[in-house]
Amino acid sequence: MRLTARIVAVTAALAVIGGGITAWAVTDTGSGARAPGGSTAALAPGSPQRTAQSTAEPTAEPTARPSPSPSPSHSPAGPLIEVTGAPRGVKAKGAILADAATGQVLWGRGLNTERPMASVTKVMTALVVLESGNLDREIRVPKAAFTYVWKYGGESAALRPGDELTAQELLEALLLPSGADAAYTLANAYGPGLPAFIARLNATATRMGLTHTHFTSPDGLPYPTETSTYSTPSDLLTLGLAAMRFPAFRSIVDQRFYHLPKGRGHHQYWWDNTNELIGYYPGAVGIKTGYTDDAGHCLLFEAVRNGRTLIGVVLDSPASGAAAGAQDAARMLNWGFSLKQAEPEP
Repeated sequence: MRLTARIVAVTAALAVIGGGITAWAVTDTGSGARAPGGSTAALAPGSPQRTAQSTAEPTAEPTARPSPSPSPSHSPAGPLIEVTGAPRGVKAKGAILADAATGQVLWGRGLNTERPMASVTKVMTALVVLESGNLDREIRVPKAAFTYVWKYGGESAALRPGDELTAQELLEALLLPSGADAAYTLANAYGPGLPAFIARLNATATRMGLTHTHFTSPDGLPYPTETSTYSTPSDLLTLGLAAMRFPAFRSIVDQRFYHLPKGRGHHQYWWDNTNELIGYYPGAVGIKTGYTDDAGHCLLFEAVRNGRTLIGVVLDSPASGAAAGAQDAARMLNWGFSLKQAEPEP
């Protein structure tokens, strides 16, 4: 689709979404039921820009075990939001929306039902790299990265074999255009090797208490089967909260585009963000898209408005259009931002 046409299509799709309210309920279709799926997504619009990225340490020690996955019974600290009704028109089979500051879950569907998460997988790949540190490390793109993307039909950041990019730049290629070639290159360097890196992904998930999450790839591509890599809305909420603690991560996922000029040892690159919320939904600051025929549209998202930060997940939104996941997310966010803050108890 041409850039101008895509801008009009996505803007129109998000503009018509309302924030209606109906009776509130959290529906969980059970744990352990896995739907089919894998990874990739369509590009969002953008234009050239070079942005300096922060490599600062996270706001908390990254190796510390995060809090357990939020749940409707979680009792967060701080003022609660008064939950009335529910978001209308959300078609995703799995979903969750929470207050990022307190962990209060506002609404959910199939919270612990395991489903393929497609390229949302790349958030865990980024987290493992960020925890390893040294984002200035220069990494050569192997020829195998090109072969890997071609073999499995993944999205590509069009990395040139032999180019040397920093880990920070490869994270841009991983998270914005959803490059499976960037995922392969990072996994090869930080494993070292794909099997060792996948083992690190699963070890990190275990440490974080993500009991319904499993990885067989660093990118969510559907191998060895369509259901090999999977997670749940609740687990992905915990993952998103952990990743957004890193300034270097946040500075990438809220960009519409990134331009890397030609430099010593590498070609020029232009990467657009696949997240249709960025630049179109007021206050959107991330996080990551995903799509395959079996996984449907998936989106881990966060937005800020009037001092309130909401984070959420949609898994398997029907493929009704390029922005199907973003439309579900916008409906959830509109509803969440319409809720009132609870009055403090005397």
